[in-house]
This record gives sequence, structure tokens and C-alpha cells, in this order.
Amino acid sequence: MKLTQPEADIFVPDATLAIEAALQRTTHLCIAAHQDDIEFMAYHGVLECFARRDLWFSGVIITDGAGSSRTGIYAGCTDAEMRATRRIEQRKAAYVGEYSAQIQLHHPSSAAKDGKNTAIQADLAAILAHCTPRVVYLHQPADKHDTHVGAFSHALKALRALPPARRPEKVYGCEGWRDLDWLVDTDKQLLDTGARPNLAAALSGVFDSQITGGKRYDLGIIGRRLGHATMFQSHAADTTTGITWAMDLTPLVRDPALSVEDYTLGFVGRLHDDIAARLRRIG
Repeated sequence: MKLTQPEADIFVPDATLAIEAALQRTTHLCIAAHQDDIEFMAYHGVLECFARRDLWFSGVIITDGAGSSRTGIYAGCTDAEMRATRRIEQRKAAYVGEYSAQIQLHHPSSAAKDGKNTAIQADLAAILAHCTPRVVYLHQPADKHDTHVGAFSHALKALRALPPARRPEKVYGCEGWRDLDWLVDTDKQLLDTGARPNLAAALSGVFDSQITGGKRYDLGIIGRRLGHATMFQSHAADTTTGITWAMDLTPLVRDPALSVEDYTLGFVGRLHDDIAARLRRIG
């Protein structure tokens, strides 16, 4: 499999397996912007596949990690050193999570934010030529991070370009730099992420350059999941200790003519109507 960037990184934790075979067995795939995004937004997929031999999780990271926050022992790191550190951390997470494959495309963030970047499209097409995942995890289109939205856009285009028979059964748009608790309950896709807290902690903990570098994602993401689980239903006991909310993006993949903007704003419109109806009913 040929990728466009000379520093692109392909890692198969099972060293006896070729990348093509690792992708071929993939049932759950996450395409994300940055190193550690997979572990925070698609932990549900990691859980689904962990310690299984009939389900396999693989991850794709689009950017190179050069723009990461850095303080403490990482304060003096150059962009090149930070790229190398982030690449190693992502490999560690793939090993801990027993991924089938981990691919880092090594594009600059500016390329991810360019919706017309053909190199990213070519890389994703090359990967999808070797796998037919049933479930795909993407960033959600209402995210407030431009690179996340760019990664979503590239991934959606790649999935839409597949023949209909090879498109995934389910596509989730997951929380990142804007959570999805604001969705009306009928629009929420509940991803149970409460199991194996030790695994969740281990996956978050390998990204030391971010944690020591000034961002406590390991605490923030676990706290978000627990908060969602506790605040979901006011009149029922909690059934899990972790929930990640997602949008159902499957219709956008099934119908390439469907407007991304209209589909996304439909969620906002239903929230507007829900708030208005409740105020009228009680007021």
C-alpha cells in the first residue's frame, strides 16, 4: 500500500501480519485528525473489539502532531521532535488497545483544513481499498475545531466514493472539541464507554506529551463520559459509568447528494424546537 507522505507511519501490532491483511480483517475503523483523538472519541470501538478474534479495530490519523501543546520537559521540543514523540505515543496506544492496524498519514494540519487536498483523499482511498469496515467513527460536523471538521470532510468524501455495497453499515460522528449532550435525546447515539476503566486509563495515559505538556485530557475525557452517564436521565438510575454521545452520520454516507450543512443544522433545528416547545408548555 503506497501513501503520499514519505514519513507516513504504518504499524501493525501483530508483526507477523502484513498491513493489507490487518486492514482486510478490520470491522471497526476510526479516521481522526490528531494522535489521541482515536482513544478519546472512538473508545467504544476499541472496547467492542478488545480481546476478540472476530472483531478488529483499526485507526487512521491524518495529521502529523507538529502543533501540539508543549510545556515542562517537552517545552524545548522542535516540531520535528514533537512529530516523532506523537508518532511513538500513537503506536503505544495501538499496542495497548490491541488494534489490528494503526496508520498515521503525517499531513500538516493546514492540509487537513483544505477540503480540496487531493493527497489526503488519495491516502484514504488507498486504505479503504483494503478494508470494508462495518462501523466507522469520525469527527462530528458540528465540532468547533477546524482540523476536526476538515478530517471529517475528507473522510466523508472517501466513504461516499466507495461503491454502495462497500459502504459501512453504521457511521458515527463523535464528540471532540464540542460535546454532543445538546442533541435532543431522539438524535443521540449512545456509545457505552463505561467498561474496562483500566484500559481507558492506559490508552489515555500513553500520551504523556499532552498530559505533561499541559492538557489533562486523561481526566477531562473520563469526566465527560461519567458526566454524560450521570446526567442522561433524571428519573432513572445510571446503567453505565461512561457514555460517549455521537451523531448518526450513516445517512450522509448512504446518500452522497445529501447536504452536509442541511443535515447538520437539522440537529440544531430540532434542539431549537425542543426548547421552544418546553417553554411554551410550562410557561
